[in-house]
Amino acid sequence: MATIAEGRKPVSLRPGTFDRLLAGGAVILLGFVLAALAKGAAQWGQVPPVIWAHILTILTALVLTPVMLLRRRGDRLHRQLGYVWVAAMGVTAAMTFGIRTISPSGGLSWIHILSAWTLIQVPLIVWSARTHNVARHRQSVRGMVLGALIIAGIFTFPFNRLMGHWLFG
Repeated sequence: MATIAEGRKPVSLRPGTFDRLLAGGAVILLGFVLAALAKGAAQWGQVPPVIWAHILTILTALVLTPVMLLRRRGDRLHRQLGYVWVAAMGVTAAMTFGIRTISPSGGLSWIHILSAWTLIQVPLIVWSARTHNVARHRQSVRGMVLGALIIAGIFTFPFNRLMGHWLFG
């Protein structure tokens, strides 16, 4: 676990407008996911375990995102929740390689590019935090929230994918 150098105060950056927008986007997406899950309850038994694990890790990241973006930063709780958040994002990305329902051939699809990018970004987010590179850490987290969580999450609803089928079907 990273420690703060003696005499150095924890970084306490106030959330900016972009952080509030990202947090709001995560809350809205979380609402859509929960609504889809509720509406699809009758079909839960047909969902493979890997997809349930994927949903669980995404829910973890979605719940933690607004907390991480809007609360005090740099303290012990931020670091602990941050490790949970990056673990959820990394496990989510890794599990997508076992989910191949988008591609008609059962192979990898375009979404797996985002998964590979996420697997590269996760250790960089941890490294930038541990080395106190606040600007890089903040930029990487914001990019991950926007691209790998919110935009990718939005694309789970159209095109007759599971969440979209449950919510709109």
